[in-house]
Amino acid sequence: RRFLWGIVIGLEGFANIVGRTFAWAGLLMVLQQVMIIFLQRIFRVSEIQLGPFGYAFARDLSWWSEELKLYNAMIVALCCAYTFVQGGHVRVDLIYSAVSHRAKRVIDMVGSLIFMMPMAVLIWLYAWFFMWRHLITPPVNATDTLDRTLMKAVAVRWNVETTGFSPSGFNAYFLFKVLMVAFAFMLLLQAVAFLFRSWLELVEGEEAENKYLDKDVLDDHGVPSH
Repeated sequence: RRFLWGIVIGLEGFANIVGRTFAWAGLLMVLQQVMIIFLQRIFRVSEIQLGPFGYAFARDLSWWSEELKLYNAMIVALCCAYTFVQGGHVRVDLIYSAVSHRAKRVIDMVGSLIFMMPMAVLIWLYAWFFMWRHLITPPVNATDTLDRTLMKAVAVRWNVETTGFSPSGFNAYFLFKVLMVAFAFMLLLQAVAFLFRSWLELVEGEEAENKYLDKDVLDDHGVPSH
């Protein structure tokens, strides 16, 4: 049991670290949006140029505006498992709250095995091919035969897609495909952690509920602390 608790603590800790880190993308998204509005509406600036370490990075304001969607995608994809650990997902509870502790743990294990894990694997399979179709050429296809896949492997080379929806708009949409794979990966890890936690809480009884769970709590000023 100590070994399984170690796995649970490690996987939940990983989800918490990633989620708490990328949750700051929300603040960055807001600040960047405010900056874009001020530069565009007040100062009539059409381009933003950054020069860290002597390297000039200049992009049109439309590029920065479309790039805001990446922050939103980072929050959704990389904070989903973290939100699950914290119990922050919206749920419709008609039966769960009324049943016993043991019944709850059985429901959690069944849900993890039948719903959460298969869904994560299915998303992974589609997202994996979807990602590589935008990173290499010739593009991979899930329906290709093994012989055709091997033929493509001989001629494969990097071809990262950098096509935007507008001439001067955001052109790194391949990052969204990478985030889809990361989302499925983290969700699968959390499904494993949830399965182990549910089984351990079932075996050890009610006193083990939320054992070693690192949940955020709000202080008197509404600031989250760990």
